[in-house]
Amino acid sequence: MHAHPAAGVSIDYFAAGEGKSLVLVHGITESRRAWDPLLAPLIAAGYRVVAIDLRGHGASSAVAPYDLATMATDLGAVLAAERIDDALLVGHSLGGAVVSAFAAGGPCRGVINVDQPLTLGDFKQVLAELEPMLKGNPDEFGRAISAIFDQMSGPLDGAERWRVDNLRKADQDVVLGVWDLMFSSSVEELDAVVDAVAGAITVPYLSLHGIDPGPDYADWLTTRVTTAVVEVWADLGHYPHLIEQQRFIDRVVTFDQVLG
Repeated sequence: MHAHPAAGVSIDYFAAGEGKSLVLVHGITESRRAWDPLLAPLIAAGYRVVAIDLRGHGASSAVAPYDLATMATDLGAVLAAERIDDALLVGHSLGGAVVSAFAAGGPCRGVINVDQPLTLGDFKQVLAELEPMLKGNPDEFGRAISAIFDQMSGPLDGAERWRVDNLRKADQDVVLGVWDLMFSSSVEELDAVVDAVAGAITVPYLSLHGIDPGPDYADWLTTRVTTAVVEVWADLGHYPHLIEQQRFIDRVVTFDQVLG
């Protein structure tokens, strides 16, 4: 299926199942297929599941810009096409930032952000070390992307590691477009953006991490998103939802039960 948020732009998505709406948004360089192992169990749990390809990813149009606000608008176009105004939004990595940006101004019943800390100032400092390679020739860019994901993959291994690695299609223009905010803004400017977005989120918000965001993160986040709960599934790396799939499905269901 496709939604068309702007002329010449098509956002590809999959939708199946009956019940409450659950929308899945993947991470950078990946696609909606990253969620494949979870689709059937979530549908069986009684959800209408919608999984989207972000702009520049999967089968969606590769049309700039690739900033969070634009991707949140694309998400809104999919929700409008499906006539959904009460989705539980689940985003992993970049998808966690996209659903957070959407929830700051768009209708939804809750957010689950999987392993995407909102401390963009800290992320800027991490990216700064790799910026020359990310902006370098294709070989340098590829090595930088591989280094990032090799470091974060944690205990994801075997067939599932192979599956995720083979889904990854790193387009340099897309990646640099997504991360341009980090490259071009000061830490203070990033903090102001995050404070504005986070402060506008009023729905229940679960921040679920396989990489511990640090002992101060829960206080930092809940000061800004007053509805937030932070959970750390220790030592599971960047893909806790794929490593402990049934635990994740159960957590989605129990979180959603609180929403009513």
